Parts: sequence; C-alpha cells; structure tokens
Amino acid sequence: MANAGCGSPATILFLFLFQAALQKVVSQNLATDNVSVVEGEMAIISCRVKNNDDSVIQLLNPNRQTIYFRDMRPLKDARFQLVNFSENELRVSLSNVSLSDEGRYVCQLYTDPPQEAYADITVLIPPGNPIIEARDEVLSEGNETEMTCTAMSSKPAAAIRWMKGDKELPGKPKVELTYDRMYTVSSRLAFTVSKEDDGVPVVCIVDHPAVKDFQAQKYLEVQYKPEVKIVVEFPQGLTREGENLELTCQAKGKPQPQRVNWVKVDDDVPSHAVITGGDLYIENLNKSYNGTYRCVAANAVGESYDDYILYVYDAPTTTPKPTTATTTSTTITTIISYPEGDKDTAPSTEPAAHDSRAGEGTPRTVDHAVIGGVVAVVVFAMLCLLIVLGRYFARHKGTYFTHEAKGADDAADADTAIINAEGGHTNSDEKKEYYI
Repeated sequence: MANAGCGSPATILFLFLFQAALQKVVSQNLATDNVSVVEGEMAIISCRVKNNDDSVIQLLNPNRQTIYFRDMRPLKDARFQLVNFSENELRVSLSNVSLSDEGRYVCQLYTDPPQEAYADITVLIPPGNPIIEARDEVLSEGNETEMTCTAMSSKPAAAIRWMKGDKELPGKPKVELTYDRMYTVSSRLAFTVSKEDDGVPVVCIVDHPAVKDFQAQKYLEVQYKPEVKIVVEFPQGLTREGENLELTCQAKGKPQPQRVNWVKVDDDVPSHAVITGGDLYIENLNKSYNGTYRCVAANAVGESYDDYILYVYDAPTTTPKPTTATTTSTTITTIISYPEGDKDTAPSTEPAAHDSRAGEGTPRTVDHAVIGGVVAVVVFAMLCLLIVLGRYFARHKGTYFTHEAKGADDAADADTAIINAEGGHTNSDEKKEYYI
C-alpha cells in the first residue's frame, strides 16, 4: 500500500506543485542594502526583485508596521515618500532622519512561502566642535606641558589625532558612553617644548564618518632665554697696539632682554673703555688689555653670554724690499716648526671664533719670505766671490829659480849653463816656489 500511495496520482500532483513553487521562490530573488545616514539628512531604502511574477512587494518598519504596500502608504508618517515603484523595485525615501529611526527595515515579497530581506539603517551623529584645553598658556623652553582635546556627543565614537607642525604625536584617548547612547571622546597630549616650538600650531584632528576635516588648533607661545653673539665691528684683521677696538653684542630672546652687560673675565674692564648699550669701545690698545671679554644678557627665563678673546699684537714695522739678482734666481724654502703645546707662538691655521688672534699666520708668512730672499742674495754673492778667487789663483801659479847659478843666461842650452855656472855647482838643485 505504501508503494501504491507514493505512486498515486494525488501524491505525484502534490510533489509537482511543491517543486514548481520552490523553483518559483528561488527564481525570484529579493535584495536590499544597509544604509548609513547622518542625523537630519535623507535615507533611501530600496527593495529589488529579480524575475518578479507580479508578486506583491511591501516595506515594513522595525516595529513590523507596513510603510508601503505596493505604491500605497498605510503608515501616517509624511517623512516616508515613494521614490519609485515597478514590478522589480520599491524605493522609498525617509527625510529628516533621527536617532529613533535607527533599526532593521524589512522588504517583504508575497510568495509561497513569503520572502524577506533586511535593510539596517544606522544613524550617524557628528560630534560637537572639538575643544582644546592647555594646562599652560605661556610655556618656557625645556618644560613639559599638557593639552586635552574633547569631542562630545557623537555616534559612533570619534577618533582623535594630534599634530605639532608637520609631526604627528601620540595621545592617550578616553571614551565615555552617555545615557542617550552618545559617545564623548577625549585625548590627552603631553610633550616637552623647545624654543623652536614658539609659534608652531598644535592641531587636534577628529576622525568621524559623519564629518570631514574636523579639527581645532592652538598656537604655542614659548619663552626662551637670550641668544647672545659678539660681532667685531673694528678692526677687521689683527688687533695691534695703538689701534682701537669696537665690539657689538647682539642679544635676542623671548621676552626680549632689556639690558646687556660687558665684563672682563678674572679682571676689570679698562677704565677708559666706553660701554653704550650693547657696544664696547676701547681705544689705543696695548698688551695689558689682553684677556676674555664677556657679554651677558638675561630675561625672565634665564641668562646667556658670549665671549671674545682679545690678543694685542705689536705695531707693524716697515721692512725694506730685498734686492734680487736678474741673471740667477735661487729659491730657499724655510720650514719653521712649533712645539705642539706652545699656543702663544705657533700661528693658528684655523682661527677660533671671537679670537683677535685669528689670521696670525698671514704676517708671519710675509716675514719668512723677506728673510728667505735676503739669505738667497747672500749665498749668491758668496758663490760669485769663490769663483773669482779660484780663477785668480789659477792664473798666478808659476816656477821661479834662485841666483846660485849665475851666468846661465848666456848658455845655449841647459847643460852648458850648468857647466858654465859660477861656483862649480854642477848638481845644483832647482828650487820651485809657489805664491800663496
């Protein structure tokens, strides 16, 4: 009987109708999309059907109340408006969205069985204007300060970033959920300031899907102690006896130093020195003025100074020009070495800052050249004298005889002269004399 029942015409008809209905449901695809909308703006809900066979489409709210049945609106809420209705789509707009509109909306297709698709509406609430609070309004270089940025009443929670100039700094965030399902986010930033930070903006950037380029900024005001620099106005080269010295002290700080002072390290400033503001003037220099002169400037933050080392040289002397030979030239290189530790006599090849001894090597180079030229002339003259004396000695060299063999002048040859010589000295020795 079971086999007969399964093969009965009624059973076969039922299976055929069920399969047809199932194929119909599968072939009619119902689709929709989730929506995110900023509070106060408009949301669009779209119910789409593929291969519709004139089945009814309707839209329900999160409370399962019918908003639209085909192109009719049973719900008495004028904010819902029909945008498009066809056999393949039901599109509805919701204006002036509020937080109470958030939830799951249902697209329903009347088939057997009915099909449903769900559209979640998320309402975005932007935060209020970010607020920066600084612990210190006026900062001093080297000190640490704190800033706090707060973004209130947002949904979802905002993210806060910090920028100082073009550099991003890490902050410590804190998120609080309020009673009305809103989020308040704050971020605390701590950092140490330097004088380079004066006038640099610190920016609090708020990242939230409901807003773009949302930020607040605060400019840093940093006080720093003076920067002091001594400038030599006169002379431009070496400082020598009898000349004048003029120095200018340049001081810059925040706040600006109102007064600068000149002192001499380990001694007193010369009594006739003239100090006018940041200028120091000393006339008729002598070596007793040698030493370190210091310019000191101070403000509310601190004190700074710069030093100038004065070294007075002898007054310049006039050296006659050396005579040079036109026919022969001789070059003599003089190398003078100085002990490593003798800083007073060795010329400096790399001048130190604010040191009147800078450039000492130039005059010494000129003196060495003059001495070398004189030595070359003297050597050349001695060589010439030796050559002349040598030639003179060579020309006055000869042989001389004594008068012991008299009468030799009348002899025809040397043998006869010896035989005829007076005194009978046949074996007289010949004496040679040289003039020295």
